[in-house]
Amino acid sequence: MAAMTGIHAAGGVVWRPTPDGVEVCLVHRPRYRDWTLPKGKLEADEHPLSAAVREVAEESDNRAVPQVRLPTVHYRSEGRPKRVDYWSMRAVATGGFQPDTEVDDVCWLSPDDAIGRVSYPHDAEVLAAFAALPRVTGTMALVRHAHAGKRVTWSGPDTGRPLDAQGWARAHELATLVALLRPARLLSATARRCVQTLDPSAALLDLPIEVCGDLDEPQPGQQPDECALAAAARLTALARSGETVAACSQGKVIPGALERLTGREDDFTTPKGGGWLLAFAGDHLLALDRW
Repeated sequence: MAAMTGIHAAGGVVWRPTPDGVEVCLVHRPRYRDWTLPKGKLEADEHPLSAAVREVAEESDNRAVPQVRLPTVHYRSEGRPKRVDYWSMRAVATGGFQPDTEVDDVCWLSPDDAIGRVSYPHDAEVLAAFAALPRVTGTMALVRHAHAGKRVTWSGPDTGRPLDAQGWARAHELATLVALLRPARLLSATARRCVQTLDPSAALLDLPIEVCGDLDEPQPGQQPDECALAAAARLTALARSGETVAACSQGKVIPGALERLTGREDDFTTPKGGGWLLAFAGDHLLALDRW
């Protein structure tokens, strides 16, 4: 007998500012007669973050920008194990909610009132984690360039090594994730493969790519710590500006930069075409989520 597969869903705590702080969005589902956070199942091969943004839009009619990963909850639904990934999301637009058979009402409440309104303890736990967060002032995607073949097979200068077919495919996948953040700027290390990794994002968002030497890996005779410090300083300055940014750097830079931003030693190794969602409060790195 085949093992029963689980259900993977994603959603968000969608918030908007008020004169007294923030309020969050809950949805009412007539089928279950409950108040809950907007969420839904992943489609085939869909990234959980993409699913979270899509489901929030479908259930609550909010266009929202993800910021911080919140606790993942696990429970059983219709006899099957279910996992739901959540992100804090800033509401940026709405199309005008229309009730239907899946969701017939939407309400906006203070986090404390929402904790008292939701029908399930796991929703209350996610809301409590959101309420404990400092206010996010900056969001950033930090990615490593996608696959660019092998250095030993490239006869030209290494900075000119281009993406291969695998790398271009991944660059297009990354563009859909980068677009979720609605960045105002795209920054890249000077290597050709880094710039090309952001090319699909630039085309999708109609943004130029700014080349930034502070994101480059060490040159001969240069200390890795020097590059890590320069990258961390540049990322901090970008976060302080309050603009949402997507940046592409290199494998010998990202781990050291993240160590300095977090103030701790950890495994920040980033595979080619991988990346991180960073959230800042001022110039303090509040949270990071591995893509």
